Amino acid sequence: MKTIPAKIEAQGKWISAKIEIDETTIYLPEPVDTQILLKSIDDVQQRKNIITISVAEQNYRIATVPKALVILKRVILMGCSGYRLMAYFMSPAIRGGVMVSDAEWEKGAVTVLTSGIWFVSQKHQICIPIADVSGIEQTQREIQGTEKNVVKIDHVENGDVSTSFVLCPSTTLQVLYNYLTDATKGSSLDGELDPLSSQVAMLVYSGMDSHSIEGMLEKSQREIDAIYDRMLGLGLVEVVQTRREVKLTTKGVRFVTEAVKPPTPQ
Repeated sequence: MKTIPAKIEAQGKWISAKIEIDETTIYLPEPVDTQILLKSIDDVQQRKNIITISVAEQNYRIATVPKALVILKRVILMGCSGYRLMAYFMSPAIRGGVMVSDAEWEKGAVTVLTSGIWFVSQKHQICIPIADVSGIEQTQREIQGTEKNVVKIDHVENGDVSTSFVLCPSTTLQVLYNYLTDATKGSSLDGELDPLSSQVAMLVYSGMDSHSIEGMLEKSQREIDAIYDRMLGLGLVEVVQTRREVKLTTKGVRFVTEAVKPPTPQ
């Protein structure tokens, strides 16, 4: 059994405590005073040095130092109720269309939980939020001179599309693909976009700004804004900047009028 110094959120306050963990259970002392079976944990989320453990409808928030947090997360991710598979992974392998220079295959586990896909190895604990997954597919990748079947996971990371790969035996590859597809189906679009909206989505993806899209498609700002509204309603885009439409005040008109007057002869 390991003992970890931490703080536990209880009754709206952070309480200093010592958490005990073993291969099956996390023991939270008073005032929480509970035992959490690892196999009952259905989700784990991390924000800075705080993790939130979810058991059915109950959440437990724990804060601790980075080294202890790594130990705690490893125990949870290797014993929780999520789908878990021993595999090789590379994450991220590609970022913004460019190969990551120090990317390498790591041996470890892939754990799929409610809110994220976790990659766990001796060196890393990497989480891809389910909400950020933009695509799952089976493909091939050359590994040590041989084409291997892999699962490709595209995900949005800091505004750029990144790609991770998972390599596992062919007998379990299809199972992993099916499970990941099912776990991320909530991010798929229900229904279809009309051709014009689809074209706008592609132009936004390419990095084109709103003014350029209007010029490219020969559409007015009002027409493009209407398309954005539909896309916002479908959860396909988010607003990063609101354009302003202005008109001159009387003071502004006077300024322009004075500015364009010819200079007074001396």
